[in-house]
Parts: sequence; C-alpha cells; structure tokens
Amino acid sequence: MKISIITVCYNSAATIADTIMSISKQTYPNIEYIVVDGLSKDNTVEIIQKNEGVISKWISEKDNGIYDAMNKGIAMATGDVIGILNADDVYADNNVLDDVMKAFNDETISGVYGDLKYVQQNDLSKVIRFWKSGTYRPGKFLEGWMPPHPTFYVRKKVYDEFGVFRTDMPSASDYEFMLRVIHVKNIKLAYIPKVFVLMREGGLSNRSLQHRLNANRDDRRAWTVNGVQPKFYTLLMKPLSKILQFIFKD
Repeated sequence: MKISIITVCYNSAATIADTIMSISKQTYPNIEYIVVDGLSKDNTVEIIQKNEGVISKWISEKDNGIYDAMNKGIAMATGDVIGILNADDVYADNNVLDDVMKAFNDETISGVYGDLKYVQQNDLSKVIRFWKSGTYRPGKFLEGWMPPHPTFYVRKKVYDEFGVFRTDMPSASDYEFMLRVIHVKNIKLAYIPKVFVLMREGGLSNRSLQHRLNANRDDRRAWTVNGVQPKFYTLLMKPLSKILQFIFKD
C-alpha cells in the first residue's frame, strides 16, 4: 500500500528542512510526499527544490488558507492512505509510518491515530505538552475528546466518500473533519499508543485569547453543520482537557 503525506507551508524556511528530513528517514518504503507551498516570500521554495529527491510532487501558488492548501494536497494524492505533516513538525522516530501502515493491514480500519508531544521551537527535546489520545469509544467527542490531527491518518476513500476540509472554519476545520468522520460517520479507528509527532509550539488556535475564542466559535459551528448536538459541557471540556497535557507532559 502507498501512503501519501502532505506538508503545507508558507514562509517555512526555518523549519521545513527538518520536516523533509524526517520524511526521508522513514523506514516505510512506499511514500508519496507532497508539498503545497503558498507562494512563500522567503527561501522555502529553494529548500523544496534542493530536496526534490525526497519530494514526489510540489506546487507553489496562492491559496485561500491552510485548509484550502491541504485540500489541494489531497487532490494531488494517489496513495491508499493520507496523512498530514505540518511544516514545523517532525516524526518522533523513523518507524512511525511503518507502524501506521501495519494497522491499515486490517481492511476494516479506516483511520489510525496516535499521540503527540508539543516541544519548544528551538529545542525538540524540551517537551511542553504531551497529548496522549487514548482509545476511542463512541460518544467520546461529547466529552471534549479529539485525536491530535497531525497523528490522524485515513484511507483516501474516507475523503472521497465524506469530503475534505471546510475552508470556512479557519480555527477548527481539522476538528470539524474528525467530528464528521468519527462521531457522525462512525469510521472504524485503530489507536497506536506511541508518540507519532513532535510539534513545535505556536499553533494557530493557541496563539492568543482571541484565537482561542475564534476556535471555540468554530467548534460550535462544527457541531451545527453536522446536525448533531453537543452536551452543555462538551465545548468546555475540549480546552480544559489541555491542562492535563501540560501537567503530565513527561
């Protein structure tokens, strides 16, 4: 089976070389690596060009935000399985994709996810937050649960059948997609209890109080557009669950 990994980038010259190197070290042999650049103004494209031996396909053109760029990557993908690796993230070890694809040997599995560590921008060994996903059971989204999107892999047919990322929820499109395919469409999941990704701190929805409020607004819309009703505490538990990730980070 082939796995397609998509990296979306814009002015990512400081980190994207690490991301590309992380892909190049993966032991799984059948990787299609796609990079979608949003017309970077720094030397990101130069770094991409220097690594065309690792990158299967890449484009550099204007987009309408990160999720529009991800959708472009999905449209370009030809793999049986698709995953996202952000331009400032790296895999935690060289066997992550091998472990992911072993889980997909079970033909009943449509999605696979694992754990994630937030790390310092300039020191990937310094852990700030540990996102331990835990095993999914039906209804967990009502408790504020979600898997970390950078560790979430689905078969291409999931996108084909249930759609790609909405571009009108800039702070919660990944949450809406996972809510849609896991909670509403009930795809069968496999959880691998290991850290898949080291993510540098500074995600969009965590940068400021205003961004957090925007994310909460989009989280509410995610439930509405899917025609489902959260519990009164669901959207409170989602950000509160992050507190434990800071406490139990080791």
